[in-house]
This record gives sequence, C-alpha cells and structure tokens, in this order.
Amino acid sequence: MDFFFDDLPSSSLSTPKKGHEDSPMVVLVEDTDCDLSKNKSSVSMTEIQENYSSSYIDDISKRAQEMVEKINHERTRDQEMMDSFQKQLSEKVSEMCQLIKEEMFTIYELNSNEIQVKLQELSEVLENCSKLENELLEASQALECLKDGLDIKQRAEP
Repeated sequence: MDFFFDDLPSSSLSTPKKGHEDSPMVVLVEDTDCDLSKNKSSVSMTEIQENYSSSYIDDISKRAQEMVEKINHERTRDQEMMDSFQKQLSEKVSEMCQLIKEEMFTIYELNSNEIQVKLQELSEVLENCSKLENELLEASQALECLKDGLDIKQRAEP
C-alpha cells in the first residue's frame, strides 16, 4: 500500500488542503498584547497538536477502514461474478452434454437400422448356405449311390 504525504499539514498551516474540509483547522495567531506565561502557551500548543494529531490519526484510520470495506466489497463482487460464471459454465456444459447424448442416440438408431438390415442379409446368406449345403450333401449321396451302382455292375460282368 502506498502512502502519500502530500496531505500532511505543516506546523504553520492555517487553512485545510483541498479535500480535507472536514479536518480540524488550526489557526495560530500571535498575540503580542496577551500576557500569557510560557507554560500556558506551551501547554495549549501541545494540546492543539495532540488534538490535531488525534483527529488526523482518526481520519487516517477512517480512510483505512473505508479502503478495507471497499476491498471487501470488490472481493464479494468478484466472488459473485465467479459464482455466476461457474453456474453459466455448468449450464452450458450440461446443455452440450445433452446435445451430444441426443446426437449419439440418433447415430445409435441409424446404426441399429443399418445393422438390422445387414443382419437380415446375413441371415438370408446363411439360410442359402444351409440350403446349398443340403443340396451338396444330396448330390454327394447321389454320386455315392451311382458309384456303388457302377462298382456292383463292374463286379458282376467279369
């Protein structure tokens, strides 16, 4: 924290500096006609300086407190802004996740339909393979019978 000493009064100050109208004003007047004792004069000067110092310290304390309050207010505002940002970000992330889920389900459905068509085609191919296997087995058996018939005929002719 920077401290500026421009506002500090000099000992011969008779009017407050700009911005310090609330500060106590000390006017020192030299009175040659007064018959004051030195002790009384020094006591009153000391009292004036103590009062001025005390009020100046109070002013600094007040300003410091105001600065702390301002900083705390700004921190609260920053926290509220971050909370708002976090909430909005969470909402956007949730929205995006929902959109992605919906897109995934759309793709799943398209893929499921394509897979269903391919499975149907595979089922038909497998059914044809099964029929062809049966036909091949029948042909193999027919050839076996034909071979057996030819073998019997050849054995009988000699």
